[in-house]
Amino acid sequence: MDAAVDAGTGQFELNEEQRAIQEMAQAFAADRVAPNALDWDRAKHFPADVIRETGPLGLGGIYVRDDVGGSALGRLDAVLIFEALAHADPAFSSFISIHNMAASMIDRFGSDEQRQRFLPKLTSMEWLASYCLTEPGSGSDAAALKTRAVKSGGDYVLNGAKQFISGAGDSDLYVVMARTGADGPKGISTFVVPKDAPGLSFGANEHKMGWHMQSTRQVIFEDCKVPAGNLLAAEGAGFGIAMAGLDGGRLNIAACSLGGAQSALDKALAYTSERKAFGSKINQFQALQFRLADMETELQAARIFLYAAASKLDRKAPDAGKWSAMAKRFVTDIGFDIANDALQLHGGYGYLHDYGIEKLVRDLRVHQILEGTNEIMRVIIARALIGRQ
Repeated sequence: MDAAVDAGTGQFELNEEQRAIQEMAQAFAADRVAPNALDWDRAKHFPADVIRETGPLGLGGIYVRDDVGGSALGRLDAVLIFEALAHADPAFSSFISIHNMAASMIDRFGSDEQRQRFLPKLTSMEWLASYCLTEPGSGSDAAALKTRAVKSGGDYVLNGAKQFISGAGDSDLYVVMARTGADGPKGISTFVVPKDAPGLSFGANEHKMGWHMQSTRQVIFEDCKVPAGNLLAAEGAGFGIAMAGLDGGRLNIAACSLGGAQSALDKALAYTSERKAFGSKINQFQALQFRLADMETELQAARIFLYAAASKLDRKAPDAGKWSAMAKRFVTDIGFDIANDALQLHGGYGYLHDYGIEKLVRDLRVHQILEGTNEIMRVIIARALIGRQ
């Protein structure tokens, strides 16, 4: 049963199962993530132990089929989960999203033997996974990637490097796009590379503006040997595999922005109801009331837009790709703006780490770049519109 839209309020009315999924994720986030998020950020600590606790909850294979331990849920279900986790920590939620993207690619495009070999340990979170597409010289132009894989007997030998890889060095498996053929999208293939593959190494942990909880490193291939049986689908299928994962990934990162923005608004409401100036609580000043009203309006608009886009992807609507791009652009922009407004409402206290607002601003900023920059989202939307005419 799908979620329905109430004609009177415009709100999505979640069904009983979806409410249960949402409440489960909210409870875990409140209990295991929120109390630790600032410490993880300050220490730049990757909490692999807490991440693995999400496996028994079914969050290691949210939309992976259930014969290998997956939860076989839909994209709207996933959005509810990532939104709930991000309310506690957007960086934590986004890593769970990345792991699920990698697992879903193996589920969708792997052979039955590959699915049985890799997925039970991924869905249980015994193994963590990262996704390797971006390179030092190719970001938005993914089809220009240079990492090369050459067949050598029963192996492929990979050479090259991937950039900005979340979980690099901490994850156990890497879903890697590499070139097996000529230049362009048709020459790209996909490989599952274990962490212990000979010739695989990692760069230094990057010093980043946000997402301090996640390790971010280069993944380096120097005559890295991977068994031929770790090729997903067939040679030349990699670009299609990469693109197939992006619509869902865009919705997921938008959900992480939504959850973070809700947290920022909640903090702003609490602070402005307590802080006094000129003899009154500052939430009694009309200028601040108007700011809060705009933040709530924009947040609810973003939520409805995102849920609608996720529902389209679940239904495999013809325009689901356009809606995913629109939702990613709109929700991540709105999410950052709301967090930034919340910091302003806190005044100088918003700039202090202990209040948690500056962390949200730092963490949400990168969402406007990930899964295709918001400028690329505009290109996708415009092409869909022009192609329709």
